[in-house]
Amino acid sequence: MGAGGGAGPLRVLLDMDGVLADFEGAVLRDFARRFPAEPRVELAARRGFSVREQYRSLRDDLGDKVASVYESPGFFLGLDPIPGALEAVQEMIHMKDTEVFICTSPLRKYEHCVLEKYQWVEKHLGPEFVERMILTRDKTVVSADLLFDDKDTITGVEPSPRWEHVLFTCCHNRHIPLPAPRRRLLSWHDDWKGILDSKRRQ
Repeated sequence: MGAGGGAGPLRVLLDMDGVLADFEGAVLRDFARRFPAEPRVELAARRGFSVREQYRSLRDDLGDKVASVYESPGFFLGLDPIPGALEAVQEMIHMKDTEVFICTSPLRKYEHCVLEKYQWVEKHLGPEFVERMILTRDKTVVSADLLFDDKDTITGVEPSPRWEHVLFTCCHNRHIPLPAPRRRLLSWHDDWKGILDSKRRQ
């Protein structure tokens, strides 16, 4: 199984924020530190992909305040790895007939985000993995067999992307029911190898 269904290696795309790096935990921690008097959204109460929109629903100006947290220099570089993520990636890249890439969307306000995403990958996965990074606002144009991503709905110019989207469980999507045949990965301690194996057999 290769990208698009032909012969060849299984190509796997891994999102960064919410899949490899703990974006949500850092937002909550840094918001509470910078704005201790403001109401905040605990992780158990997170709903919807956009943290900015949820804060804005509490009070209009809170959207900009929470955005100022993740738009700050040092935010992305300082993200903690999701438990088990680095080990899973290292194991995945050593699998036979498997190509692994990081496919991540930069912020629209990208001044710090883009550089720090590269630096994060080099810090945690090594300089050779920087060569396997794809930064795009539209993941539908990237050809692959699997995409692990915490965003529940991914749209773009391609109405039918070639990859199967496996929803990676994060605080903001754990309540969303997935209709068959869509698949969910609960964590990196869940059976991600089984998902890769089943995709190879298709």
